[in-house]
Amino acid sequence: MSQTYQIQYFLGANSPQGFYSLYDQLLPPETANAIYIIKGGPGCGKSTLMRQVAARAAQAGETVEYILCSGDPDSLDGVVLPRLKAALVDGTAPHVIEPKYPGVVEQYVNLGVCYDREGLQAVREELQGCMRGYKEHYQRAYRCLGAAAEIREDVRDTLMTEELEAKLAKRARGILSRELKPRKTGEAGAVKQRFLGAVTHKGVLTLYGTASAQCTRIYELSDRYGLAHPLLARLLSGAVLGGYDVVACPDPMAPERLAHLLVPEAGLAFVTSTPAQPYPGRACRRLRLETMADQDLLRRCRPRLRFALKVSAALVEEAVDSLAQAKAMHDELEGLYHPYMDFGRGALEGERIAGEILVLT
Repeated sequence: MSQTYQIQYFLGANSPQGFYSLYDQLLPPETANAIYIIKGGPGCGKSTLMRQVAARAAQAGETVEYILCSGDPDSLDGVVLPRLKAALVDGTAPHVIEPKYPGVVEQYVNLGVCYDREGLQAVREELQGCMRGYKEHYQRAYRCLGAAAEIREDVRDTLMTEELEAKLAKRARGILSRELKPRKTGEAGAVKQRFLGAVTHKGVLTLYGTASAQCTRIYELSDRYGLAHPLLARLLSGAVLGGYDVVACPDPMAPERLAHLLVPEAGLAFVTSTPAQPYPGRACRRLRLETMADQDLLRRCRPRLRFALKVSAALVEEAVDSLAQAKAMHDELEGLYHPYMDFGRGALEGERIAGEILVLT
């Protein structure tokens, strides 16, 4: 496992359906030791507190899984400490989280108490105006993503014939027999869901480094037309039945479909790439999925498919532009709040939480 790249995922996606949440996958409360649900508005230091605790844990030698914010990937929405079975998470909208076992497993951390409420009255109108504009930009982004997804679905439907599905199934069986032979325990593996990519204000991001940080062998699935899901779904099923724990990574543009699959305990990952999102590393194998499609069909439809992908990409760019405008308004919000925030009080809370977590076993 690489020690130079942090393990990073998203648990939320800016999707065609709006904000799509996997936050119920953060950490199973039935087996968790502690989950801290952080409450508080913009600029109150939620991400800073989580980074503070994560840094203390990393210094103590713990593996840290960072959950990035899909709205702003430079900000944290969560931290998971797998060995300690502990997590911190931003529990505010749009990923509101409430405790299942309050006091026993989960506890609230209220950073809202660090605001100077009296001082904030001086900027009340500016705050309310920013809040309204911020949400409007997100709604426009979701409409653009919805239109782009419809076009991409048409592209998939054009090429996904029964013959292609049969070829993908055959290829999956070959990979499973070669790479993921059933383990002797006889027990099925567990599935953890994470987004490896997101549509953000910085553009479409894929955290390929997270795969290479945990897996030494990478299968790159070159997938211009969105054909990887049937192959990945069969690999997922076979790996789990064979006793392997997996990280299943949905496509943020179609969360019901898989985009990537990681099997860290086998040191194996399957990542999709596109011309717009090329895999930057050196894969042990590279499969060009379009070569498995009906070539006559592909040749006849290529001009239409090329046009469809161009229009879809333009719509995604429009969504990114709206997300960038939302980010600018969020930065303005934080700038209004910061002068009325007691960050020292938040830092003390971070020290308290770090002390509690690092004695867990």
